[in-house]
Amino acid sequence: MVLPGDKSISHRALILAGLADGWSRIHGLSAGADVQSTASCLRALGAQVEDTAVRGVGLGGVRKAEGPLDCGNSGTTMRLLAGVLAAQPFVSELTGDESLTRRPMDRVVKPLTQMGAHAEWPPLRVGGRRPLHGIEYRLPVPSAQVKSAVLLAGLFAEGTTAVIEPARTRNHTELMLTAMGVDVRSEGDRVEVDRTDKLEPIHIEVPGDLSAASFWMVAGGLVPGSTLHIPGVGVNPTRSAFLELLRETGFDIHASREHVSGGEAVADLEIHTAVDLHPFEVDGAMAAEMIDELLVLAVAATQIEGESHISGAAELHVKESDRIAAMAEGLGAMGANITPHDDGWTIKGPSNLRGARVRSRGDHRVAMALAIAGLLADGETEIEDAECVEISDPGFFDQLESLC
Repeated sequence: MVLPGDKSISHRALILAGLADGWSRIHGLSAGADVQSTASCLRALGAQVEDTAVRGVGLGGVRKAEGPLDCGNSGTTMRLLAGVLAAQPFVSELTGDESLTRRPMDRVVKPLTQMGAHAEWPPLRVGGRRPLHGIEYRLPVPSAQVKSAVLLAGLFAEGTTAVIEPARTRNHTELMLTAMGVDVRSEGDRVEVDRTDKLEPIHIEVPGDLSAASFWMVAGGLVPGSTLHIPGVGVNPTRSAFLELLRETGFDIHASREHVSGGEAVADLEIHTAVDLHPFEVDGAMAAEMIDELLVLAVAATQIEGESHISGAAELHVKESDRIAAMAEGLGAMGANITPHDDGWTIKGPSNLRGARVRSRGDHRVAMALAIAGLLADGETEIEDAECVEISDPGFFDQLESLC
């Protein structure tokens, strides 16, 4: 089983390499459409982006794009680039597909405006007013994207920029900035940066995407007679809550060849069919740490005897689709006993899932989660608009077919 490169790390590697002085080497980038949107935007801003190399323009060399920057379906692209472009002497407009334009970009507008930037939404327009000044910003909801946008703006701002998190989120931006020579100070729920004159080029091997691996971990644990080996998975501690929960629930998952690459923890994972699973509860900070994996976790809950609860995940309403509604609809159509709530689901199992026609709502993670449910179901499952998986994992269905 070969995973796509980690999507979150791929976005950040491209953006930060695009701001570095000189050539960076990046191997294992995600081939998904979201990351291609980031690469396209960086080219429009003056960076030279090739297959495994990026020539950055330097922190002072970002040029004005000839038109709006198309971020496609990628909220990471839009929010992180907003942090960079807010500090430029020109106005940039960032746009995307219909799904992206509905997502809450006021979350980056507010802190960037507090830093002295011109920022407005909708549509998202930033920049044209300098200089920026550092602020202390307390995130109202956990968001690695908003945290990263503020930190990136902080590289251009006078004084210190600090972000305080209500719950721990992935720290890929902080690790990468440190590797590029930035003094990033993290303590507890607070992270700080100062104005920076230069980013050193990076040479990085992007690990396999843990969020992509989550679908195969659930499949390997639930399909009888399974043994699944997944090499080179990124197991950053700020991303591994899902992995630990599966183990606590009874999934048979072993890690080997554990090492650090480019500041990121990496391991090979081996999954065997689980024999004794028990229900679980997810809420609060735990939900924030595994927000991208909750959909396939809901699928797992349908096969576990007892009542499982997932709460604290209201953020799922404002992702690429309303993921709470989408999974309740899809799994319900397949015979699951699932009750949606404002911030998650209650799921009673085990259920004998049956094949059905279900909707992805154009959301790649919904499509992949329902595909894993289909693997566990009797009969054929048809997923409308299944091609949306190209956004993050173009090889997903080929790999799924190879396991059947």
